[in-house]
Amino acid sequence: METATMNSVVPTAKDKSTNFGAVVAIRGSVVDVRFDKALPPIHSKLTMGDNQQIVIEVLEQRDDKHVRCIALTPTQGLTRGMLVKDTGGPLLAPVGKGIMARMFDVFGNAIDREGDLHDVEWRSVHNAPPSLTQRSTQAEIFETGIKVIDVLVPLERGGKAGLFGGAGVGKTVLLTEMIHNMVGKHKGVSIFCGIGERCREGEELYREMKQAGVLPNMVMVFGQMNEPPGSRFRVGQVALTMAEYFRDDEHRDVLLLVDNIFRFIQAGSEVSGLMGQMPSRLGYQPTMGTELAGLEERIANTENGAITSIQAVYVPADDFTDPAAVHTFSHLSASIVLSRQRASEGLFPAIDPLQSNSKMATPGIVGERHYQLAQQVRSTLAQYSELKDIIAMLGLEQLSPEDRNVVGRARRLERFLTQPFFTTEQFTGHKGKLVSLADALDGCERILKDEFKDFPESALYMIGAIDEAKQKAASSLKTKKQNGQKTTDSTSSDSIETPALETLKSEVTDDTNNDAS
Repeated sequence: METATMNSVVPTAKDKSTNFGAVVAIRGSVVDVRFDKALPPIHSKLTMGDNQQIVIEVLEQRDDKHVRCIALTPTQGLTRGMLVKDTGGPLLAPVGKGIMARMFDVFGNAIDREGDLHDVEWRSVHNAPPSLTQRSTQAEIFETGIKVIDVLVPLERGGKAGLFGGAGVGKTVLLTEMIHNMVGKHKGVSIFCGIGERCREGEELYREMKQAGVLPNMVMVFGQMNEPPGSRFRVGQVALTMAEYFRDDEHRDVLLLVDNIFRFIQAGSEVSGLMGQMPSRLGYQPTMGTELAGLEERIANTENGAITSIQAVYVPADDFTDPAAVHTFSHLSASIVLSRQRASEGLFPAIDPLQSNSKMATPGIVGERHYQLAQQVRSTLAQYSELKDIIAMLGLEQLSPEDRNVVGRARRLERFLTQPFFTTEQFTGHKGKLVSLADALDGCERILKDEFKDFPESALYMIGAIDEAKQKAASSLKTKKQNGQKTTDSTSSDSIETPALETLKSEVTDDTNNDAS
């Protein structure tokens, strides 16, 4: 193999200054290349093939003549002795105004069939994170318009939030909803980075964003599930390079949505195994912490602007002690945990308020009222969680009156913290709602004060602001009145009709009589 000949096209006169090598070994996505002239640096991009369509990246310098590379494209057609061209630089990504409303692959090629790129420049995807002196020390809240997040798990502007959950509990739906809400609320740029995504999901997201009219403020980058691990391993850096351009050059705030950061770790694990490195715990790569930190530390709030990142994190077998989940936790300012049990109960978004947490939920940042309300909500839901076993065995009637009140409050809070999404309107029939933090806090406070104790729980399910519950309850009572059904509140903790419910019923009776006349 040492004496392999270059059996591809012979370099022309204008290529004499270019550094060429030859393939000496191919093992799947790993390619060893010999260079006699000069050894390319780590992260150099090499190309080969008739149209230079096969791209590999240098990961190791084996000795003074050989480098070991990982393929970013399929390696079909490679042969030993094939000519390899050193491009003289690393993988590049396009940046500039011309990338808006476009969809790219890991090489910066537009894959949306919208024509060639214009008004762009190309930059290396391997950049250092901003230094400590460049980072902003001011802590600010990033409002999302989603009640359960803004009240219990406030996000940090320029911070990193993780969406943890198994398959099918709503991570991607929550991310797409945030894109919808951010376009109206923050005049920034959204960048969606799909790492190991299904091509079906990418096509659906592109179409939905286009129909919703938010595509002009978005950039989308995809490394699909069927692509080699080297490609999936680099697509995150491509998206971050674009985000850094908008933050540092245009001084705009950027919302970076990553789906799914676990696929980045998984791609790194595949690359590590192919490169022959000794695996660490549970088969993960020994360099997982360093690789993840290299990506995460570039997401920061600086004097120029902020990159706020929300990352979906697939949790293998719902095991939160998995090394991938543990390492990701350490970088986050907020952890949003999605619960399969809540999803099965129809409580969407299926966020578990007791497992989710945020470093921003302190009196000094969110304010004393917000902090105390969030603590009361958590306490009420925690008490209900403890009482569930007793209710399952003995029934609700065996609880003390005080415990029954706690259960009533908790169940109404659970339903109030559900919310209809814009991205699911066509599936649920519920019109999407964007709820301000003030309205969300007001609703929680009024439920905790038992103002809605006598309203049916269903009146608080899938609404926006709390006042919609009265309209929904009145509409439900009116329908029952017209159908001749009983109008007693079967879900209330007792059957006594309070003045609030009697007033509501009298209003409905008057409306029904007016309709009849």
